[in-house]
Amino acid sequence: MSATARQVPLSDYTTLRLGGPAAVLRRASDTESLVAAVRAADAEGIPLLVLGGGSNLVIADSGFPGTVVHVDSPGVRFTPGEGDTVRVAAEAGVDWDSLVERCTAEGLSGIECLSGIPGRVGSTPIQNVGAYGQDVSETISTVRVYDRRTGELRTLTGAECGFAYRDSAFKGDDRFIVCEVAFDLTRSPLSRPIAYAELARRLGVEPGDRVPLAAARAAVLELRKGKGMVLDPGDPDTRSAGSFFTNPILGPDEFTEFTKRAAERLGPDLPPPGFAVPDGRTKTSAAWLIEKAGFRKGFSVGPARISTKHTLALTNPGGATTADLLDLARTVRAGVAEAFGVTLVNEPVMVGTSL
Repeated sequence: MSATARQVPLSDYTTLRLGGPAAVLRRASDTESLVAAVRAADAEGIPLLVLGGGSNLVIADSGFPGTVVHVDSPGVRFTPGEGDTVRVAAEAGVDWDSLVERCTAEGLSGIECLSGIPGRVGSTPIQNVGAYGQDVSETISTVRVYDRRTGELRTLTGAECGFAYRDSAFKGDDRFIVCEVAFDLTRSPLSRPIAYAELARRLGVEPGDRVPLAAARAAVLELRKGKGMVLDPGDPDTRSAGSFFTNPILGPDEFTEFTKRAAERLGPDLPPPGFAVPDGRTKTSAAWLIEKAGFRKGFSVGPARISTKHTLALTNPGGATTADLLDLARTVRAGVAEAFGVTLVNEPVMVGTSL
């Protein structure tokens, strides 16, 4: 494809394999061309969508009426820091798992439990991407952004990014275009302490133990593959946007009401999961809610279905449209709300549509 093309199907650029055409698609091979494409669209007053790996997007069947900039910038720099710290600066278009694989192979600890996550580096601070007890906010040092309001490149510290659970200052606000992300990693043959119980069990260790980096990466990849969360062209369960719903975080009164409704529905011997978060609220499991509301793996509404491997993934096994996928999502959301009084929130970004 040339640097600029018209009426390009966005289904070719999303892991769901859904989405109508882009009026204009431009490829950005470095930060300079990314900024130039954004400036040109803004100068003409054209709607803009910045697209990386397409792993966290639900795009309308009607497509996108403006300019889609496909970020494909591959640059990575390693800079020694103080002590055992190494700063890894990656451009937004770098494939995320390839970066994790490289850092793990080079003995850099801090992102090994984020192995196998599809997408590109530029999306990681937006979602505060996390899995198996690690979040990128733990290691992000700076994020270089293009500020569409001022027309300048800026460097934001991790503290200025407003990181929260699957959230940041970038999410839901198109002011900043992520151009480069810098991570401070530690030169060590061992992982960070294993924080996730399921991963600890797979590794045969206790939570808080450390393991060789390669072992941590291999175990995470095994777990993700078992849930259809590692892209595989031969596995229709991987045609998804990963976890479709975030784990709800409930205030004290909300959690009390939720546990009461759960006991009424399921009996007192099956309490819902609850994990305390620092602000006094409690996080519960979206997968548990979906399953206990009666939606099993493989449940379908039309051509779209819940993954046969993991209830949090909504998939396009073939022949579905975005409308089909959203019909399924709304059915699941309504069923959970009716059963437990909890409203699930989508994790993927909606483009030209809404849940």
